[in-house]
Amino acid sequence: MNQEVTQAVLVLEDGAVFRGRGFGATGTAFGEVVFNTGMTGYQEVLTDPSYHRQLVAMTSVQQGNYGITDADAESSRVQVSGFIVREEARRMSNWRAQRSLADELRAYGTVGISEIDTRRLTRHIRSLGAMRAVISTDVLDVDELISQVQAAPGMEGANLAAEVSTSTVYQANEVAGVDVVDPRFRVVAYDFGIKHNILRLLAAHGCEVTVVPSTMSADDVLALEPDGVFLSNGPGDPAAVRSGIAAVTTLLATDTPVFGICLGHQILGLAAGASSYKMRFGHRGSNQPVKNVEREVVEITSHNHGFALDAESLPQDGPFGRVTQTHVNLNDQVNEGLRLHDVPAFSVQYHPEAAPGPHDARYLFQQFCDVMNATKGKA
Repeated sequence: MNQEVTQAVLVLEDGAVFRGRGFGATGTAFGEVVFNTGMTGYQEVLTDPSYHRQLVAMTSVQQGNYGITDADAESSRVQVSGFIVREEARRMSNWRAQRSLADELRAYGTVGISEIDTRRLTRHIRSLGAMRAVISTDVLDVDELISQVQAAPGMEGANLAAEVSTSTVYQANEVAGVDVVDPRFRVVAYDFGIKHNILRLLAAHGCEVTVVPSTMSADDVLALEPDGVFLSNGPGDPAAVRSGIAAVTTLLATDTPVFGICLGHQILGLAAGASSYKMRFGHRGSNQPVKNVEREVVEITSHNHGFALDAESLPQDGPFGRVTQTHVNLNDQVNEGLRLHDVPAFSVQYHPEAAPGPHDARYLFQQFCDVMNATKGKA
């Protein structure tokens, strides 16, 4: 590990300043500053496209102690704009490790900052909300950085799914290393920022998956003759993903089974007539309690979202009939799931594929298969 000390500073748009030590790449990185409460899983966090254009602070003190391994990546590269930790591990210790956290950040030009009070930062965000911020090892003048960050774009109105989505159609086994021996269902997955573990779990449930760009039209998707359509996670403001909302609206009118998660959940809700809003500081971590109101059970779930659907806006008589809430967050009562009763579509706000996180919600992939099977039986 490089022992040379590089000064770094984190500056928030409200003028809050945190000075520390730079690690990873050098430079200046802008984004929305957020916090993640997971105890482990920093590599999966780093490579989750839902964190595009965000500076992620980990609340667990030490990061990097088990290194980086290619098998744990959730996409093809580091996706966060910057990484914020209390302590960077001085050495990695795991038989699977292929390189260090700092080496991985350097390889993708990602600026990191350590040796700051992440507890104070987290409390600040919880009190005042997620906001624009900057990490820099090049510019240490606070007034200059405040001026720059206040001119940077925010999250509201940002269609970031288009920035992280694939530009070409591909088969899931080409990137996720999974082959379906006996495929039972043909699934088209919209890539709004899809994670590899989603593809692995769909394959494990007998789904042969074709991944398509976030902007693909419903007509082009239907031409692939899917048994069902999956709407992936992703970054940014769901209301700005207009092409995705339009495509899902068309798909719902054809009675094609649809399953959405995270951003896909929000897009499905908007197509069904609900409205969305930006949360104060969002849910990010692998320990969020969610109640399944249909099954009357509590699940511990993995989350990464800063927008949500307004539960009060779920229509009783919308363009596709009645929509009901199926899941609710027990910490703050935020909507976590919905079901359309007149068409075969459902979604959840959290991440049932986890990576990282618990496996409480993996039943939802089987639920999707059951819906596709029932729909095929009616054909």
